[in-house]
Amino acid sequence: MYGLYQLWYRDYPQSRFHFFNDNREWMGLDKLGHATTSYYLGRLGYDAWRWAGMAEKKAIWIGGLTGFVHLLNIEILDGFSSEWGASVGDLTANTMGSALFISQQLAWHEQRVILKWSYHSTSFPEYRPDLLGSNSIRQMLKDYNGHTYWISANLRSFAGKEPGIPRWLNIAVGYNATGMTGAKSNPYEYNGKAIPPFRRQQLIFISPDIDLTHVRTRSSALKWIFEAIGFLKFPLPALEFNRQRVKFRPLYF
Repeated sequence: MYGLYQLWYRDYPQSRFHFFNDNREWMGLDKLGHATTSYYLGRLGYDAWRWAGMAEKKAIWIGGLTGFVHLLNIEILDGFSSEWGASVGDLTANTMGSALFISQQLAWHEQRVILKWSYHSTSFPEYRPDLLGSNSIRQMLKDYNGHTYWISANLRSFAGKEPGIPRWLNIAVGYNATGMTGAKSNPYEYNGKAIPPFRRQQLIFISPDIDLTHVRTRSSALKWIFEAIGFLKFPLPALEFNRQRVKFRPLYF
C-alpha cells in the first residue's frame, strides 16, 4: 500500500472523503483490474489460512474476503484524493472478484474459472505521461491501453476429466481497450502540444492458456512460483475481434 501511494497518489492534492462515479472511465478496464486483484488476493488469503491449519470452510470465507478488505484501503485513498473519490463501481468489482473465488471453492473445492492479466507497452504514455505514467513501472499500473484482462476456464475440469485433455490446458477470453489518452474522452492537447485524434476502441481475444497450478511437479519451490505468477496470461496465439475484422495474432500478451 505504501508503494502504491508513492506511485499513484503522492503527487495529487488531498481533500475531504467523498464518492464519485467513474463507471464510464477507461472503458471498464479499471473495474476488471479491481475484480482480478480481489480474486487473487482472496485466493492467496485462502492458501495462507489453510497452510496455517484453519478449517476449509472457514478459510474459504475469511481468506476469500482478503481481497475485498485489502482493496477497501484503496477506496479510502481514492476517497481522500481530490482527483478521484471512493467508487461504488470499484466496490462492486471488488465484491465480484471475491465472490468468484468463494463460490467456486464452496461448490467445487477448486478454481475451474480463473481471472488473469497481461500487459504490453504502448506509445500512448508519451502524450500523457502525467496520466499514463512517466516511466515503465508507472505505465504498468496506469496505462490501461496495455492491459488485457482474461477469464480463463480449465477444459478438463468441465469435460469430466477426460484423459486426452491436459490438466493444465485452459481456454481464455480477453478484453482490451486502446486509443485512450484520457479517462472518459481524449484531449486535443497536453501542455500546449497537440495529441493525435486516436480512436478509442474495444478488443476481444480468444486464446489457449496454461494454468500453472495444474502442472504436476514434486518441487515445493516450483509450486510456490507457479502459484505466485499464476495470474499472468501466457503469451500465446490469439484471435482478435474488433469492429472491422477478425485478426490472427501469432503471439499476444
